[in-house]
Amino acid sequence: MKKNISLILMGVGGVGRQLLQHIVSCRSLHAKQGIHLRVVGVSDSKSLVVASDAFTMELGDTFLMEVCRVKSDGASLSTISGYGESKVFTNSESTKKIIDVAAFLGKSTGLALVDCSASSETIPVLTQAVDLDCCIVMANKKPLTSTMEEYDKLISCPRRIRHESTVGAGLPVIASLNRILSSGDPVHRIIGSLSGTLGYVMSEVEDGKPLSQVVQSAKNLGYTEPDPRDDLSGMDVARKALILARLLGRRINLDDIKIESLYPEEMAPSVMSIEDFLGTGILSLDKDIQERVSKASLNGNVLRYVCTIDASRCQVGIQELPKDSPLGRLRGSDNVLEIYTRCYNDQPLVIQGAGAGNDTTAAGVLADIIDIQDLFP
Repeated sequence: MKKNISLILMGVGGVGRQLLQHIVSCRSLHAKQGIHLRVVGVSDSKSLVVASDAFTMELGDTFLMEVCRVKSDGASLSTISGYGESKVFTNSESTKKIIDVAAFLGKSTGLALVDCSASSETIPVLTQAVDLDCCIVMANKKPLTSTMEEYDKLISCPRRIRHESTVGAGLPVIASLNRILSSGDPVHRIIGSLSGTLGYVMSEVEDGKPLSQVVQSAKNLGYTEPDPRDDLSGMDVARKALILARLLGRRINLDDIKIESLYPEEMAPSVMSIEDFLGTGILSLDKDIQERVSKASLNGNVLRYVCTIDASRCQVGIQELPKDSPLGRLRGSDNVLEIYTRCYNDQPLVIQGAGAGNDTTAAGVLADIIDIQDLFP
């Protein structure tokens, strides 16, 4: 008997579009597994397109590919209204409609809300959906790094939440930690390089290239955000560190994390334009970074931008590490995480692989959706 997993996708940026493409391309594979992913709604920041009757209908594959095309062109979902058996809702209407569908399907056929946005505006919808017996799948880090009250609400039914792609894209970081914690093996320390962008930057400056040149190259390769300071600030790594720390039971907020930014306050986006930063500002940072690289090299070490979580601290920043350690050997944009526990004490559990990119992140989200299939009738 075929199992239908109904879902609404929130966020149709790079990861969301890739997820829709994965869903469509995996139809025959999922059919063999007796599973059908029924996309009943798709929303961006301005509007929601939903099947006319979410109980009996879905958005067809041709329509989903049209969504991908429209969003790739930078247009709003509302521009494809009237295409197929669907309705369009805008702004506050769309939030209300998602809750209506969640209330209707959550306690009957089941519904997964899939958050591939990068917005904190999805939090009220997600927290309400928890009370409606919906499943939550997230690539978006912001809901899990909000207040402790909102975090507690989201994880109040752990069987119905999956968020593997919030840390390390498609790598099995959250699942591995959950298995360790469930076994009663205490986690003493986690240290990891969790930014593909900063991993690339640090391994390139190690080769003697100036920071300014490396950042420009990373931007050209599509590794950075449009404004590279979004990566260089360390905030993205701090959010991932907070998710891991909270998973370990630490009741802390972003403000409690010590974050080292790779640029000073006077070069912040609110003070300096992106053109000035890339043109002149970042050049003044080359010397300091190169001196730190040389000093580490004299000690037989390398510099890596890492998060460190243990009993007394949760911090992110540049650290000197042995060249022959898993983190020291790291090259390019891969992620690596070392987990030290009672069982993994002398030799830590090491998780390593591609930790960035829309494809790997979307694959992680799809695996999470399939993982909740037993919660659907």
